[in-house]
Amino acid sequence: MGQTNNNQPMAGVRVLDIATFVAAPFCGTILADFGAEVIKIEQPEGGDTLRKFGTPTECGDSMVWLSEARNKKSVTLDLRSEQGADLFRQLVAKSDVVLENFRPGTLEKWGLSFESLREINPKLVMLRVSAYGQTGPKRGEPGFARIAHAFGGLAFLAGEKDGPPVVPGSTSLADYISGMWGAIGVLLALRSVEAGGIGQYVDIGLYESVFRLLDEIAPVYAKYGYVRERMGADTINVVPHSHYQTKDEKWIALACSNDRMFQRLAQTMGTPKLAIEYPTSPDRVKDRAKINALVALWVSGFTQEELLEVCVQGQVPAGPVNSIADIFEDPQFAERENLIRVQDPRIGELVLPNAMPRLSETPAAFVSTGPSLGSSTEEVLSRLLGVSPEVLQALKASKVI
Repeated sequence: MGQTNNNQPMAGVRVLDIATFVAAPFCGTILADFGAEVIKIEQPEGGDTLRKFGTPTECGDSMVWLSEARNKKSVTLDLRSEQGADLFRQLVAKSDVVLENFRPGTLEKWGLSFESLREINPKLVMLRVSAYGQTGPKRGEPGFARIAHAFGGLAFLAGEKDGPPVVPGSTSLADYISGMWGAIGVLLALRSVEAGGIGQYVDIGLYESVFRLLDEIAPVYAKYGYVRERMGADTINVVPHSHYQTKDEKWIALACSNDRMFQRLAQTMGTPKLAIEYPTSPDRVKDRAKINALVALWVSGFTQEELLEVCVQGQVPAGPVNSIADIFEDPQFAERENLIRVQDPRIGELVLPNAMPRLSETPAAFVSTGPSLGSSTEEVLSRLLGVSPEVLQALKASKVI
């Protein structure tokens, strides 16, 4: 990624990120990757809790912070103080978006409700992420991604058939997904403003972000009363569609999502009669254990590398089950530059996941890793609000900044 420039799609958009941890701030990261000026507003004492969440580094900020607060500016401002709230209102008047993920009612308690801020800036877009959303009987309850996975139905599906529900890959998954939904919502709201509409807020509950991704479980339950259970690596209505161990004790993912793909697999396995015996997906689902056992036996006769080559030749969809160590050595990740090497002024070289999505004409740009606390306070307040050096010193003395 190159440096930011005015050709980026979000250039000219100013975002005030007053949120904490990952969910709403990840929306800001996405917007910042594509040129928005994202001003991270943090408490003067300690800053965002994300700075201490995850693997610590020698600069005092965590690896998560250095990665996910990238391309942002850090400004310290105590929103709970009268002076801090007033400075924030002045920044709102000069900004396009506010990101927040406090418990519902918190901003209202501080005199910073969306309605009051929209009076200052009628075109303001606000992203509001909370555990359960701004309405409903649970609106005031706290929650994190793990709770969202459970409440939203995802954790119930994760794990082996006879085992307990497990973490679905990452304990922060709902946070990242909520940030993505948040970015979509902010872009839609900004589009409405551009078309002449008024500002609005985007309301996201963490649990909703994962629930919306659970394919057909809601309509199937409503129509047939079927409650999907945990299935390990298997898939509800397709077989074979699972993980299988190779001769060298590695794993591959194999996905035959339709009858044509199963025909290719049967041919590649040297058992073309299987496709005749089990011509449709429902036929295979009925005999799931047998089909899986036959595929597992076949896979176990190859090393992972051999098996993947055989599948490529047979046009059977398959791929390695990669660890992060495997990913760092994979030529596909290298060719696509999914990992980027950057320099942090405090700890040196870092490797970060590259920005998404990939745009052909206005790609994302890397500017900086997560900033040190308050590193842009004086610059932002003087540039945008005309705060004098004397006033800045007084604000520091009173711990407003």
